[in-house]
Formats: sequence, structure tokens, C-alpha cells
Amino acid sequence: MSACVPTRATDPSDSHHARRSHPSHSPPPTPPRRFRGFRIAGADVSASIAVFLIALPLSLGIALATGAPLQAGLVAAAVGGIVAGRLGGCPLQVSGPAAGLTVVTADLIHRYGWRTTCAITVLAGVVQLGLGCLRVARTALAVSPAIVHGMLAGIGVTIAVAQLHIVLGGTPQSAVLDNLRALPAQLARVQPSAVSVSALTLGLLFLWPRIPGRAGHLLRRIPAALVAVAGATTVACLVGLAVPKVDLPSWSSHALAGLPEGPVLGLVAAVLTTTLVCSVQSLLGAVAVDKLAAGRPDLISASSGEGRGARVGRSDLDRELLGQGAANIVSGSLGGLPVAGVAVRSSANVQAGAVSRNSTMLHGVLVVIAALLMVPLLEFIPLASLAALVMAVGIQMVSLHHIRTVTRHREVLVYAVTTLGVVVFGVLEGVTLGIAVAVAVSLHRLTRTRITHCEREGVHHVHVRGQLTFLAVPRLSRALHLVPHGAAAVVELDGSFMDHAAYEALQDWQKTHTAQGGSVELTGRRPGTRIAEPSDSAHCRCRPWTAWRNHQCERPYTAQATESTGASGEPGAAREPGAPRESSGHELARGISAFQRNTAPIVRGELARLAREGQRPDQLFLTCADSRLVTSMITSSGPGDLFVVRNVGNLVPLPGEESGDDSVAAAIEYAVEVLNVRSITVCGHSGCGAMQALLNSEPGGARTPLKRWLRHGLPSLERMADAGRPSARLAGRAAADVVEQLCLTNVVQQLEHLSAHDSVARALRKGELELHGMYFHVGEAQAYLLTGADGDGLFGHVEAAADLPA
Repeated sequence: MSACVPTRATDPSDSHHARRSHPSHSPPPTPPRRFRGFRIAGADVSASIAVFLIALPLSLGIALATGAPLQAGLVAAAVGGIVAGRLGGCPLQVSGPAAGLTVVTADLIHRYGWRTTCAITVLAGVVQLGLGCLRVARTALAVSPAIVHGMLAGIGVTIAVAQLHIVLGGTPQSAVLDNLRALPAQLARVQPSAVSVSALTLGLLFLWPRIPGRAGHLLRRIPAALVAVAGATTVACLVGLAVPKVDLPSWSSHALAGLPEGPVLGLVAAVLTTTLVCSVQSLLGAVAVDKLAAGRPDLISASSGEGRGARVGRSDLDRELLGQGAANIVSGSLGGLPVAGVAVRSSANVQAGAVSRNSTMLHGVLVVIAALLMVPLLEFIPLASLAALVMAVGIQMVSLHHIRTVTRHREVLVYAVTTLGVVVFGVLEGVTLGIAVAVAVSLHRLTRTRITHCEREGVHHVHVRGQLTFLAVPRLSRALHLVPHGAAAVVELDGSFMDHAAYEALQDWQKTHTAQGGSVELTGRRPGTRIAEPSDSAHCRCRPWTAWRNHQCERPYTAQATESTGASGEPGAAREPGAPRESSGHELARGISAFQRNTAPIVRGELARLAREGQRPDQLFLTCADSRLVTSMITSSGPGDLFVVRNVGNLVPLPGEESGDDSVAAAIEYAVEVLNVRSITVCGHSGCGAMQALLNSEPGGARTPLKRWLRHGLPSLERMADAGRPSARLAGRAAADVVEQLCLTNVVQQLEHLSAHDSVARALRKGELELHGMYFHVGEAQAYLLTGADGDGLFGHVEAAADLPA
């Protein structure tokens, strides 16, 4: 869901007009205007150092894995930081040599040589510039995530298998299958010194982030990749191990791009492959950086070095494509590797506190300084250490989370075919196979229609599941002709599409069957489908959504009682005194019977899958116990989507022995640490009885369970009374009364309580969790999302899906 609140996100690099307009009431800038562009925020400086320490060993390792000159990795890192960082549309994304391009580049170097590979990189940059000018960047996101994840997994397998040979002290082959066939022979001639260095590198790489205690918290600020390579290098030098080391020739002999040589079709395919992988990886990385940046409210008002009050807005994907194209042209011309957005460095940049593109650019400058001044130190690094580092990166590209996701969405076939295709044939061929399988799976789902016929209590039911197209007309006709002449029939349409051929076949049969004395009732959710009036008033024929209204159409209230309005303001909430009421036991049994008859056949397959696989909800939804809040209805969720916690007043007690509550705290801990939910939503609502009771509560009196529980809402009362805090509010209007004001304030306050729980705080620091506030107005059936910065308390109106931006 997105809140449609008008905001203007200004890119720091585009703040020229903002700099020119200077409010009369603000003091004049201290430095001269011509020097303002050189001011760099301290957060950007520290973030650039952190990214540089990660980029330096990885750039050398990726160059080693491709078989390119090692300086090429440093050139690509510097150009990606400076050029793509300055011109790109995602200010916080860090570009450079990426592991996802390793297989493509290695294959190009093997086929065409290094100078032609540089020329291919330049041409790929030119194509990226053309695509950016055509503004087609968003179409790249239409590629199925299963294909992208499969491509990265295949590349990861290829990298890991190739680097394993260097880890063991050998030399890798050019193809994956050749490396697998040569692996037994390589194991027979293992080099103990190379294996020792590699094992030490991997040990430091995986153990460093897991150092416990306060000392570990401080030490983890040093990137694990740098510690692993530096530690292995130091030990190798002290022990005197005889292992191959980095060899950086003089920059005067560095090879630059040359004219492309080779078959035209092969060169065209190489350019397209490089363009595809660079563009898709960079654009997907930009989207991922947007999600990481959204979890940092300080970026909304961050002051970059390019202007006070500059904001980091959402990425401009077309501009990002232009920036990547320019970076590839420069990198290829200078003899560097292809450039793309890198997820590891980008996430480190955001988590290190970067507030503008200056951090990315400064990291590129630091790489240039290191390449010119640190060559003697870099030449002490063992090649086995870099190979172990890159092998670990390749293994991590085969993500178990991605595999679970594609399995849940029934796209594991697309993922598997793409992965195997990349491993066996190559990146372009594997992606092509993945696209073909994805199209075939989509067509299969479009044409797969289940049509069943059964008879219950003399009524013939024809149930149609899926899309009703002309391909399903023969099966539909066979099922309809099983209904005897003159019989009562119900045709249930459970799908979202019906073409003209299916519509005519259904209508013709309905007219013929009705003319022969039978009755036909069409039911379903298709807009415009005629739903016949019930012939028997004793049976309820509610439309689908009214299942959540407790079937009030069946309650034997008097007309006056049905039309009256109760204290909640909802029609039918009051009853005529003495009016008969259906027993709760019968009402419960009738509801269960309706579920078993109508809903169970539809959800049985999905529930059976969830019973086998267990629950894996995406979010924890903490809301009030009010009976008018139906979480599945207002969030359009189904079984397995939400882990729901309900209590009186949607309260989140602060952790602690005296003030805490083990029930809510246990649910939060279980959701975050066991279920690994990615977001937590605190949802309040209008007319909350708990908030009303909190306002009316008086000190003293009996300490009832309700009063003891409502003490967790006292901080919300104090927050609302604090004139120094901004008031929580709805977009477009003020709170209707003091109760609604407290309901809104309570959501903001409970989010603060939520952040105080240890499991939540840890997940937030790692960027693995998002917190959301939500307010649901019962009478208006309208949802609002908390869209303001931390403490701002602005709840934005959520429009209908048809009105949301693409």
C-alpha cells in the first residue's frame, strides 16, 4: 500500500534551483556561493571510508576471477564511484566491478582478449545511454524476479567452482563443466599453503561479524572483507608462505581499449549480454537501495554537502541508466572492467549513514589514491585470499531466501532452468531459456481452467475456476450438458476474466435451459455478472463480501430494529427491545457450515500446502481486538500472510520486569527471530473503546485487569498533552475529536515502544525490518498509513488501487 501524500523529493545533485532561492529570514551562507559545492557532510566522509574498505579487496578479487589485469578492477571501482556516482539517478547506490558480471567478462576475455573486451564495455555503455534516452528503464523491471535470481545463482555457482581451483592452489578452466571435471585431479594435488591462506580468509570472513559483546559491536564496524584479506596477508607474510601474490604492473604498461576484433554477430551478442546484465543488476539495485533508504527517516531532511535541506528522493531509473552507461564508456576506455550497481557496497553505504552522492564519489577518489600510492602494500596480498573472498561472494549469490520465495510463488521451474542454463551454456543463453519458460508458465496458468460438476440436494453446481477463455469452451459445454433438463443449476464463476466466446456459450446455454423449464443462477465476483434474486427467502444469498457482516440479513430483527442505529454509528447495531435473537451456538454452526460448503473447497489446497511447509508470514500485524477490524479484509490478505496479534487498544508494552507484558513481547520476539517477518504494522482505528476508557479514567479506585492493562497507554496520553511534540494528524484534515487524536497519537507512541524491544532493535539496525503505522476509520472504510518522518505523525490517505501510481 502507498500513501498518496504530495511530497517533493529533491535529488541532492539537482538542488541548483534550491540554492538560488534564499529565504529573506534566513542568515546568509557563511562560505562564498562558488565554494558551497565542495562542502561534504561528516556522515558522507565516514560512509565513503567504510565503502572504500569493502571495495578495495573485492575489486581486486573480481578482477582476478575474470582473468583481467588486476588494475582493471581498481579502474572500474574508481570510475563507478566518481562517474556513476555523480551522474546516476540513485544517489546512494555504489557502482563498480560486480560479481554478477564476472562470468560474462571472463568469457569475453577468453574469446576476444582484453582490449576487445574493453571495447565491448564501451559499446555496452553506448547502448545503455541510448536506452536511458529512450526512457525504457522501468521495462527492465518487468523481467520475472525468478529469472533475475536464477541468473545470479547461476553466476554464483560458476564463480564458486572456478575460484575453488585457485583456493586449492591450481588454475581454473574457462567453462564450469571443465572445472567440475578437473576438480578430482585438482584435489589430488592440493597446495597446503594456498589452502591455509584461503581457510584463514574464510574463517575471518564468517566469524568477524559474529564477535559477541560490546567489543564485537565496535569491531564489526571494520568490514569483514578487509579484515579477512588483511589478516590472511599478515599471517602469510609473517610465516613466510610461498604462495602467488598480487602483481600490479606499472600503470605505464596498462592496456587500454582497442578496436573490437572478431565476428560481428558474436560481438553484437557480447554487447547485448553485457548491457543486459549491467542494466538489470543496476536497476534492481537502485530499487533495493530505495527500500533501504526508506527505513532511514533522517534522509528525508538530510543536509548534504550540495545544499541545506536537500533530500534523497526515490531513484530516477532512466537517469541511473544514463549514469551507468557513461561509467561503462569511461571504464572501458581506461581499461577497466564493466561497471554496475553493487548490492553489498550500496547497502553498506546506506547503513553507514551516507546522506548524499558525495559518499559514493569520495569512495571513488579514495580508490584512485590507493591505486597510485598503495601498490607496494597491495602486492603482498595472496591470490588465494582474494579467490576465497570471491568464492564466498559467489556462494552467497545462491540465496536460500530467494529459493523459498520462488517456491512459494510456484516459479521454482523458471528459477531452476535459468540457473542451469547460465551454468551450462552461459548468461545470455540461460536468461533466454528462463524467459521462454516464464512465458510458457504464464500461458499455462492463463489457459488452465478447472471446471467441475456436482449435485447437492437436487441442485446441480457447475464450478469454474480460473480464466474462462475460448480454449475452455468445450469443457464448459460438456459440464453444462450434464445438467438435466428442467433442473435447478448454479454456475459459480471463480475467475477474473471471461472472453466473448465463453460469454456467448454460457448465455446461450442459460437461455436454452431456462426455456426448457429449468432455473439458472450465476454467481461470482465478476463485475457485471448477473446474480439472480433468491427464490427461497429462507436461504441467504449474500454477495461475497457480506460474509464479513455476520449475515445480518438472516437475523429475525423487526424492521424498526434493523433500520435503527446504535452507539457505534453503524446501521443495524441496535435491536428492538425484546426482539428474538438467534442463539450463538446455532449462529456459529451456521457460519462453520457455510465455510465448509463455500470456502473450504477453494482454500483447501493452499491450506494443505501451508500445513506441509509451515507458516512464513511476511509481516506482524498488531491491532486492536475490536470486532469491527477484520484484518484479512482491510489488507486483502489470506492464510499465511499475516502474523496477527490483537489486544485491547493495540498496545505494545515497554520491555521490563514491572511494565512489560510477556504475551505481547513473546509474540514480537517469535515473529522477528523465528518467523523472520520483514515488517511490523501497528494499526489503530476510529472509535476505539480503549482510548475512550483511557481518557475517562480517574486516579484511584479498584485496580481492575482493564485498568492495569490500560496503564501501557498512559505514555500516549502524555505524548498528546506535550505541546513540544508535533501532533499526529491525518492528511487533508484535523482529527475529528480528542478520541481520534488519541487514537492517532497512540499508534505513533506504540511504534516507539516497539523499537525498544531488543529483537526489533537488532533487526532494524541490520536493515532487515520495517515498522509501519496504520489508522483505519471504521465509518469511512478508509485506511491511512503513517508517512511522515519519525515523530512527524502524518497519516496519509490510501487511495483505491486503480488510482495509485504505477
